[in-house]
Amino acid sequence: MTTLLRIRASRARSGLSGASRADIVAAVVALALLGGAALVGGLLYLADRPVRASAAPFYAHWLPHAGPGTPLALVVAALVVWQGQQLAARLSWRSLLVTGYGTAVAWILSLALVDGWQRGMAGRLTTEPEYLHEVAGVTDVSAMVRGFTDRILDFQPESWTTHVAGHPPGALLVFDGLDRIGLAGGGWAALVCVLVGATAAVAVPETVRLLSAGSSPDSESAARAAVPFAVLFPGAVWVGASADGLFTGVAASAVMLVARGLTRPSGRAPVSAFFGGVLLASALYLSYGLTLLAPLVLAVVVLARRWRPLLLTGLGAGVVIAGFTAAGFWWWDGYQLVVERYYQGVASERAYGYWVWANLAALVAPAGLAVAPVLRRAVLGRPVTPERLLPLAALVAVVAADLSGLSKAEVERIWLPFSVWFVAGAVLLPLRSRRGWLVVQALMALLVNHLLLTSW
Repeated sequence: MTTLLRIRASRARSGLSGASRADIVAAVVALALLGGAALVGGLLYLADRPVRASAAPFYAHWLPHAGPGTPLALVVAALVVWQGQQLAARLSWRSLLVTGYGTAVAWILSLALVDGWQRGMAGRLTTEPEYLHEVAGVTDVSAMVRGFTDRILDFQPESWTTHVAGHPPGALLVFDGLDRIGLAGGGWAALVCVLVGATAAVAVPETVRLLSAGSSPDSESAARAAVPFAVLFPGAVWVGASADGLFTGVAASAVMLVARGLTRPSGRAPVSAFFGGVLLASALYLSYGLTLLAPLVLAVVVLARRWRPLLLTGLGAGVVIAGFTAAGFWWWDGYQLVVERYYQGVASERAYGYWVWANLAALVAPAGLAVAPVLRRAVLGRPVTPERLLPLAALVAVVAADLSGLSKAEVERIWLPFSVWFVAGAVLLPLRSRRGWLVVQALMALLVNHLLLTSW
């Protein structure tokens, strides 16, 4: 199989010569959606009906710039485009994942450093709306968790800052924990977000491999095809350095562990199923929105055709839920208060009629233009396979979040835990066109990061 992949990869050509007309049309439509959202957002500002995002549909500021990360980002992108497919075909699976993870870290860091160390990394999580702003005030962890919901609503003396109030206490606990073990400050916090976020570049292809095992003599090809795209994920712009990058890595690893638990009949399968549940529940206490991992978990169950190990997954999740509940935080109460807090802020001024479609336009940037042909082929293709069902499950999660009205703007980072799963369908792209699509993906990240100053 590896030999066959090597031969195929060696025949790949740069450019989009192998892409079908329909694939290119789909990408152009996605680009037009992004351009249309930018145009309409600008016109609404001129009409004195601001959409409350200064570089709509992105939450960012227009600021063409370069920085110390620019040369490194160009080198990383060029190397992945040049050798990514060949290495994906030639290396052993374990070596490929190690190489992919290291390259993903380099890609994320290089993009962050386009803004410089302080502005792009060390200062990102220390601003007034962010988590580290509250860390110094956490003198008693148990008291913080117990009284967490009392401080969610705004306009009271001890209201949590924006990001802390908008999430369960798990996120603040992570950064407080780093501070307590000596990894204090924005630099360490940002680096942890990068290192954990980069695990998605491993977890997504590994999930595809686990669910594809035994389905065909060439069952590993879909997973190998996904690796270069997972590494050059355009959403890396927001993974480094935001807490949503951390959430992305935890969520992807959780889904991967559940897949391992459902596809391995013996050995470490029970352990994987249990810790998959632990990570899934932990994700829920990092971000309320990660309840929408449900379509991805359901897709894993459908593809694995097993459910009994889910009992262990449920047990692992139960341990985490019981722990937070015993500590005094009831998730549902927190969620209801967060919805109220959401409409106390700028969200009440963001028009649903614009953002319900502009959100999808903003998603084009972290997902990359390749998401359009991947989804087109996933919808039209047969049979049901991991490379088709996982991207569609991510799309279901995104649509549900969009229609809820609780995601109006800033989705380029908020939806990272879902948009990273679109790369699972990379094998659906014709082989001769993949290098060209990798170029397109890299250009999206580079252009966004050099034209915009993202807020987080």
